[in-house]
Amino acid sequence: MATTSRGRNQDRARVAGGQDHEVRYEAKKEGVSKDDVKKAVKDVGNSRKKVEADLDHRG
Repeated sequence: MATTSRGRNQDRARVAGGQDHEVRYEAKKEGVSKDDVKKAVKDVGNSRKKVEADLDHRG
């Protein structure tokens, strides 16, 4: 697992719904709006696989 500059572990299997850069990245990657990503995180949790599956299901 990669570490941040502060020495913390990064978890790439999760989407941080409160982090604008992560929401923007996921929205661009999936071709949806940032609001759609935030709603998906709220509905299914922050697991990247679940968020992407939910976005695919919606679209």
